[in-house]
Amino acid sequence: MPACPRCHQSVDAKAIACPHCRITLKAHGHPGIPLYRSTGMEPLCKTCLYDADDSCTFPNRPDARECTLYRDVNAAIASPTKRGGEFLSKAWLRRNLTWIVLIGLIVLSVLLTLA
Repeated sequence: MPACPRCHQSVDAKAIACPHCRITLKAHGHPGIPLYRSTGMEPLCKTCLYDADDSCTFPNRPDARECTLYRDVNAAIASPTKRGGEFLSKAWLRRNLTWIVLIGLIVLSVLLTLA
């Protein structure tokens, strides 16, 4: 369970506000939009990935203390996982099954006419 940034009590992950100190935990009252807050006097923008690459569109930039877009510069960015060759071959077969059956019928027809 995550902890409240103000009172440090454990709160439900879907809680919109802390039940102890009533601080807002989710943005716009929606449980799926996290609200990030700076803990000290330094704004979030100094450590934000979007501010570093100059793609931030947040109106309070560069002094935002609360943000819904925040991504830590130091956090590792997950790379896409590669799928195994077996999965790719099954997907290819599924996509091209019509053509495989059609070519098989043509080969069978040619073999029957030659025999």
